[in-house]
Amino acid sequence: MLHDWPMLRLVLGAWALAAGLQLALWLISQRTKNAAIVDVGWAASFAVVAVWFAAAATTPWQVHAPMLVVVVAWSLRLTLHLVARGAAGGVEEGRYRELRARWAPHAGRAFFLFFQAQAALTAFLSLSLVLPFVVLPSPSLSALRWAGTALSVLGIVGEAVADWQLERFRRANVGQGRVCDVGLWRLSRHPNYFFEWLVWLGHALHCLAYPSGALALSGQALLFASIWKVTGIPATEAQALRSRKEAYRRYQATTSAFVPWWPRRAPPPAPPVEPRG
Repeated sequence: MLHDWPMLRLVLGAWALAAGLQLALWLISQRTKNAAIVDVGWAASFAVVAVWFAAAATTPWQVHAPMLVVVVAWSLRLTLHLVARGAAGGVEEGRYRELRARWAPHAGRAFFLFFQAQAALTAFLSLSLVLPFVVLPSPSLSALRWAGTALSVLGIVGEAVADWQLERFRRANVGQGRVCDVGLWRLSRHPNYFFEWLVWLGHALHCLAYPSGALALSGQALLFASIWKVTGIPATEAQALRSRKEAYRRYQATTSAFVPWWPRRAPPPAPPVEPRG
C-alpha cells in the first residue's frame, strides 16, 4: 500500500510535521535544560498529524471522522496532562536527568537525535491511522470500525482516570516516599501504559476494516514493544526503584506489571539470619 502516492504523501508529511515540532521543542529544551518536553511533542504531534491527514484526505469526511475525533481527543488530553504535570517546564524528570548525565558532555547532540527519533516514531505509528483517510472500508467489515473506535475511547477514558488518580495521590502524599497503589494502580503498576496500548489496539482493529488493514498492526506492535521493553516500563521502574527502593519492590511483588488484575499476596519476610559462631 505504501507505493500508493496518497498514502505515501500523507505519511511523509506526518514525518515532516513531527520533525519540525520536535526541532522547535529541542531548541526550547536547550534553553530550559528540561528534555521532558519531548513527551509533550510526541503527544501533540498526533493531533497535528490527524488534522493534516483530514486536510489532505481522499475519502469522504464521514469515513475518516471517527479516527480524526478519537486521535485528536487522545492527543490533546495527553498533551494537556503532560503540560500540567510540568513536562514543558520546571524540574526535569529523573529518567531524563539520568540520560543527561549518561550522555555528557554531548547531551545536547544526543537529545537532538532522541527528539528526532520520536518524530520518526510518530511517522511510523501514523501507519496505524492513515487508512481511513485514503481508502474506503470494506462494507462487510464495518463493525470492526465501530468496535475499534469504542476500544480506543475506552483506552482514552482509562488512561485519563489512571493519570488523575496518580496526580491526586502525589498531591496528597508529597515527600512521604509512598507508592501509588490505589484505584487502577492497585490492579496494575502501569495502568496508564495499559490503557494507552488499548487506544492503539483500537486503532489497529478499526483499520482491519480496510483493504491492507493489517498494515496498522505494525505500528501497534512497535508501540507495545516500546512500552514493554524499551522506553516505557523498564525506564519508569528503574526510576521508581531509585526513588522508592524497598517500597517499590514490595509493590512489584504484589501487583501486575501491565494488565490490570487482582493483587497477589505479599511474600512473607525473610527469616533473620542468625550470626555464626
